[in-house]
Amino acid sequence: MDNTSRNLRDRRLADAWATLEAHSGAGNPLEADTSRLAFADPEFLLRRETRGIRFQLELLKPDLEQHEHGIENTVVVFGSARFRDQASADELLKTAEKSGDAAAIAKARVLQRNARYYEAAREFGGLVARYSADKTPEDQLFVCTGGGPGIMEAANRGSAEAGGKSVGLAIALPHEEKANPYVTPALNFKFHYFALRKMHFMMRAKALVAFPGGFGTLDELFETITLVQVKKSKPVPIILYGSDYWNRLFNPQVLVEEGAISEGDLNLFQYVDDAGAAWQAIKTFYKL
Repeated sequence: MDNTSRNLRDRRLADAWATLEAHSGAGNPLEADTSRLAFADPEFLLRRETRGIRFQLELLKPDLEQHEHGIENTVVVFGSARFRDQASADELLKTAEKSGDAAAIAKARVLQRNARYYEAAREFGGLVARYSADKTPEDQLFVCTGGGPGIMEAANRGSAEAGGKSVGLAIALPHEEKANPYVTPALNFKFHYFALRKMHFMMRAKALVAFPGGFGTLDELFETITLVQVKKSKPVPIILYGSDYWNRLFNPQVLVEEGAISEGDLNLFQYVDDAGAAWQAIKTFYKL
């Protein structure tokens, strides 16, 4: 068999895409065309019947790219997309106070109070990157986030400021179209399917650090806990940053008292209240 038939840089494949791009660039609508090669036919690839192919592509593309860039072990950081860094939160409060708008002032005060979580995630990202700086590829750890603003931005930012690479697994949402600017460009991925995105979070995860967040954070956190609980995923440190927040949000002891989980399931996660403690928990788990 001619090996060039499997080469993605084969001119025949490149020419097919070039033809399609030229067609679109000339302002022509991308209407269905049965003569177009199937892999270069957007109308065909976006049909309901080809959804399975799109699943495969969303699984394969980030996997191959991360492997090529030496990303094999990640520390996943979840948290609210709405939190701001301390400087921005302070400035917003000043602006709100000048306006005299009581509702705006109250909202700005909450943002200012929660800016500590942004700064902690930023510090944590730096700790991971500095640890990995002089390690061999197989021993390196890389920050991986959802690629968005808030806590995700903070962790990617901390890694970038320490000279490290970090991954962003963004999702196409109406209010979140671009990844934050601190994700390493070559490791900036966008997903359509939540399921495939969450699978990628776990594929390389050696630890999960969940900062305070909303429904999305809770979804990702409890899915991870469940996968580890039922042994669909290997045990990893699951760290809840901000004990006051998490203790106010939910009481897992109730699940034990009602027989919904076992007492030992409470050991699947732990609480910390500073970035150093979060990193130390991971180091202790792996005896780093």
